[in-house]
Amino acid sequence: MSAAPDPAALKAELLREAEAVGFAEARVTTPDAIPEAAERLRHFVELGRHGTMRWMAERMEWRGNPAALWPEARSIVMLADLYTPRHDPLEVLKKREAGAISVYAGGRDYHDVIKKKLKRLGRWLLARAGGGEIKVFVDTAPVMEKPLGQAAGLGWQGKHTNLLSRRLGNWFFLGAIFTTLELPPDAPEVEHCGSCTACLDICPTRAFPAPFQLDARRCISYLTIEHAGPVDPELRPALGNRIYGCDDCLAVCPWNKFARAASEARYAMREELRAPDLAQLARLDDAGFRAFFSGSPIKRIGRNRFARNVAYAIGNSASPRLLPIAQELSNDADETVAEAGRWAAARLRQR
Repeated sequence: MSAAPDPAALKAELLREAEAVGFAEARVTTPDAIPEAAERLRHFVELGRHGTMRWMAERMEWRGNPAALWPEARSIVMLADLYTPRHDPLEVLKKREAGAISVYAGGRDYHDVIKKKLKRLGRWLLARAGGGEIKVFVDTAPVMEKPLGQAAGLGWQGKHTNLLSRRLGNWFFLGAIFTTLELPPDAPEVEHCGSCTACLDICPTRAFPAPFQLDARRCISYLTIEHAGPVDPELRPALGNRIYGCDDCLAVCPWNKFARAASEARYAMREELRAPDLAQLARLDDAGFRAFFSGSPIKRIGRNRFARNVAYAIGNSASPRLLPIAQELSNDADETVAEAGRWAAARLRQR
């Protein structure tokens, strides 16, 4: 049996293997590399900007300190997986009778895709090192991936608070491999936004109180995905036809001119989700919703929350053709959907 390589050689091999597995880039940091994260998270929660995402407050100790999540970990491998769109995600916003779905949700659920890649890479790492332990995370555990990504040098958190890179743009998912192996860390990335405010200026709901700050309670991604119950009537017109997520701040980032094409075919947007007809979506029952969005992250919000979003989009469509659909939704068994249907019908009548 060959001897395990030294840490620097092992890391170099790991980065090459990560590319072979399909990741766009890989960098290494340590569990103690984001000491400022805990205070920033605490401030965010104290201001109530997490909205109804109670899980952010409940596990702040772990979320703000990766070392507390798994004390045995010595290194964290942060990985970027590109999902760069092949189309302009802002074009669908002009099609008022169609729904706008966030690029990341147009294909296969990224959780499933990335977790398999992480496990494959993790198994390789342990085999090559001749020992050690790993834990893999994809957006489902109390891990602050974006600060860790910046600490590892993958990119920096821009004024829209998302991670972006001079090499990749900002269309990429993040995955993490925590390991007990000691690997040489990379240098953190610094901010390169300069005086640009494109992402702040385009936000329809003014969800950024200041550069590098987000109030989730006004963010369309939060409102259409995480938030249950009625959306504040003041914000509904600004939703436009966005029925799952929002890509505006990502789409206008100038660094995207350097973005590479995504190599993972499973992230490509399904043709039927590029500009789906609102009338057809509104008539999906629970079984139809689950079948239509099988394998998609959209399925996790459930039919009722999705139908609520569709009703708001119908109300914003200014389309008389959709008034009967809004009236149908106003009789829905779910009261939140029914109220959204009544709002949509009233708005269409006014127009």
